[in-house]
Amino acid sequence: MAIKQTAGRDSLGEFAPKFAQLNDDILFGEVRNREDALSLRDRSLVTVVALMAQGLVDSSFRYHLATAKQNGITRLEISEILTHAAFYAGWPKAWAAFRMAKEVWDEPQADDEKARHQRQMVFPIGAPNDGFARYFTGKSYLQPLSTAQVGVHLVTFEPGCRNNWHIHEAKQGGGQILICTAGAGYYQEWGQAPRKLSPGDVVNIPAGVKHWHGAAPDSWFSHLAIEVPGDGCATQWLEPVTGGVYGE
Repeated sequence: MAIKQTAGRDSLGEFAPKFAQLNDDILFGEVRNREDALSLRDRSLVTVVALMAQGLVDSSFRYHLATAKQNGITRLEISEILTHAAFYAGWPKAWAAFRMAKEVWDEPQADDEKARHQRQMVFPIGAPNDGFARYFTGKSYLQPLSTAQVGVHLVTFEPGCRNNWHIHEAKQGGGQILICTAGAGYYQEWGQAPRKLSPGDVVNIPAGVKHWHGAAPDSWFSHLAIEVPGDGCATQWLEPVTGGVYGE
């Protein structure tokens, strides 16, 4: 999911409009959104270490720590990252960075469950799926893995989260393939019983089939969503999945 930043314009739009534009459109809009060589997770790691090395543990550092966490860096990983960097950047700087990192990662049990789910996967959970939030019940996350040739995205659902009924439309070809990577979830086609999904399961969804998919009520769930090439492809989003259908 691309980062859209407005902090520059919000804070300095009138006083320093060019700086604001470079911050929002170039640094965040272009540089940090380039995923051809480095993922958002990798860029967060580099940014955190670079700021720590300079001793810049201010509000901007907290923002970048929170972004790193959002991009899939776990509590264990940030601890190892800062410990390793301490030998090169300086012990006092590491102490200051740890104080802020401990606050950022010190959240309720739900965050621990998310971290455990992340450790089951080779791909980062990614950023909150805000662009499609209106089509989901509960919170989901999106991590683009490929946007060239064939679209491949990792979709992660918090416990109980599921998307609305929807149809992948196409004049020819099209549809979607789901490859389950972690956790427990469900897939259901209209008029059929729900199918439980586990890591390694594959779901082939032809174009024109009304369906939904999401997490089990008591488990995080992730799957790869692969867009099958076709002509005139589009997604028609429909009604939410009710508690009765979901089994609540």
